[in-house]
Amino acid sequence: MGAQAVQRGLGGVRHILLWPLHWLLAARGQLFAWVPVFIGCGVGAWFALGYEPRGWDYAIMGGLALAMLGLMLRGPDLGRPIFVAALCACAGFGAAGLRAHTVAAPMLEFRYYGPVQGRVIEVDRNQSDALRITLDGVILGDVAPKRTPKTVRISLQAAEVAPQIGQVVILTAHLSAPEGASAPDAFDFRRMAFFNVLGAVGYTRSPVLLWAEADAQAQVIPRLRAYLTASMLAYMPSQAGAFATGAMTGDRAAITQDTVQALRDSNLAHLLAISGMNLAFISGFVFMLIRYGVALAPFVALRVNAKKIAAVVCLAVALFYWALSGANVSTTRAMVMIAVMLGAVLLDRRAISMRSVVIAAIVLLTITPESLLDPGFQLSFSATVVLVGAYGALDREIMRGRVPRWVMPLFALVLTSVLAGAATAPYAAAHFNRFTDYGLLANLLTVPVMSLLMAAGVMAALLAPFGAAAPALWVMEKSGAWILAVAHWVAGLEGAVTAIVAPPSAVLPLITLGGIWLLVWQGRRRMLGVPVLALALGLWTLAPRPELIISADGRLAGLMGADGRALSHEKGAGFAAKTWLEDDGDLAAQADGAARAGFAGPKTARRFAIGAYAAVLLSGKGLVSEFAQACAAHDLVILPAAFDPAELVLSDPPCTVLDRQIFDNTGALAARIEGDLLILHPTRDRARIWSSPRPILPPLILNTPKPAKMAQVALAP
Repeated sequence: MGAQAVQRGLGGVRHILLWPLHWLLAARGQLFAWVPVFIGCGVGAWFALGYEPRGWDYAIMGGLALAMLGLMLRGPDLGRPIFVAALCACAGFGAAGLRAHTVAAPMLEFRYYGPVQGRVIEVDRNQSDALRITLDGVILGDVAPKRTPKTVRISLQAAEVAPQIGQVVILTAHLSAPEGASAPDAFDFRRMAFFNVLGAVGYTRSPVLLWAEADAQAQVIPRLRAYLTASMLAYMPSQAGAFATGAMTGDRAAITQDTVQALRDSNLAHLLAISGMNLAFISGFVFMLIRYGVALAPFVALRVNAKKIAAVVCLAVALFYWALSGANVSTTRAMVMIAVMLGAVLLDRRAISMRSVVIAAIVLLTITPESLLDPGFQLSFSATVVLVGAYGALDREIMRGRVPRWVMPLFALVLTSVLAGAATAPYAAAHFNRFTDYGLLANLLTVPVMSLLMAAGVMAALLAPFGAAAPALWVMEKSGAWILAVAHWVAGLEGAVTAIVAPPSAVLPLITLGGIWLLVWQGRRRMLGVPVLALALGLWTLAPRPELIISADGRLAGLMGADGRALSHEKGAGFAAKTWLEDDGDLAAQADGAARAGFAGPKTARRFAIGAYAAVLLSGKGLVSEFAQACAAHDLVILPAAFDPAELVLSDPPCTVLDRQIFDNTGALAARIEGDLLILHPTRDRARIWSSPRPILPPLILNTPKPAKMAQVALAP
């Protein structure tokens, strides 16, 4: 009896352990949607590593992938879902590494001032509304070709007219390497620049000189985009015309920063981006135009399949528009989905399904794994997955039976806006640190007009060869004027924007996992996604913020106080200041942050205290004369220049000095108090392929503060 009881107990344990596998095996028809999820897990693991993977890392992953493939083909059916998941994760890891080493190109590792020659491949505007050009085929004075970046981006601070796409120009510019993250877990511009093969950024105050005219055979698509933009702006010179043109071609150089900010604050920035919605509008209009156009000719309609002809023409138009728009992440996602959908039409299969979304995600994550970290990828797929899943769950007959036919268009518009807004809200809040309170209202008032604008753009393209595009362009401009009027009105409402604190790095993956589980899984088990979402939101509310942040150039410091983060200066390091405040959930301007209590003293010596430690940020030309006194009175001295003890007549300074040499190795620094210790953490703490080759310093620890009385004296205004 005892042996039988033991066997029954072991059988029960075995049943409990194998139950999840039986459950997964029974749900095999629902598991295809999880393929991009596990590919994304592999991609995410590659980016999360604290070191650059070596050959043996990839060899281990390759061996594991082969083992999983063998088990998937010949192993037990019970474990097949696990084998497929592991294989997908290995594939994602390998795809990320392959992509990184494929696009690797030189990055400028020193500050450069001198002549720059290159071909203009893009013209846009920076955050200060100044014109900006991107050059390839770059030549730098006295810099070896193997150390010269492939592309550079330069702001034209004194230019009012930008050169044309394809022209070779020469100018004198200040250049430096793209900076990394300005705070822990903040946006890493250097990583993005690496995958975009952007090796240097800078500015020029000198004129831009034409070196050679554009080659007629080169840069055909960008030049066509520039030509179409100039043609439309000639007829529509207003900001409404600039918006309509930017929505059609992706060229936003004529759009002012004020317009862009209004669109962001009203949750309408997605209308300006060349996104999947724009491509869907154009594809849908062309499909309808061709299909019903064929139907108007009965002789033709009775002999051909109008739907398939429309699908072929629509696919060609979508491919052209995808290339014209620059093939960004959201447009590529939409292009893949439209290609799958139109292919289904040609094969007489169901066109719109979750399968097309999954295929698009697999293609993007395999070809451009870095897109997983891109806000456009996350926003685009979150909205698409929710819309396809929600509409798939609604029975059309039931919906039509309960909703009158004449109400259906309005019902679908409201439902789509609510679902898309709910799906994208956590991702938009996490990346842009804001929630647009009246975004639903703004979208309801503008999305139908946006479809009219895109349809008018197609008609303008069709009528332009006959010189009859003026009526369509008029409709485009008036539609753009309505959208901008709504954007400015909504953005001006009290409480239009609510600031959101940046979440910890684990929050968005948990939200994604919980959301996909809720949408994709069937039956009551889908409710298991709710605790995951609750955990993510709970972690978000507990998001810690650094007590002190120092910019990567040592020129700006931000100290957390009762009224929010106080800034040491009202100008300088503007991008870092904006990032810090927004990540704190603070919509204040840099000047407002500089007016808060926390810093004292003149601009050349900004004194502050963090815990029991006294600190000072020195700047200006009098560093040598002020350093000795500042070091004697403070625990921490911050210098935006290189520190040379011999030059300052101090062989063993009685303070901790943070100078340019340290910042070059640490990037921005974030400080926190732990007991009696002040710990400064570098943001550049990973030796990755996109990182600077300089040595990485460990966290800096201060544990011997000067007497509190001296700190109080030092901080007296």
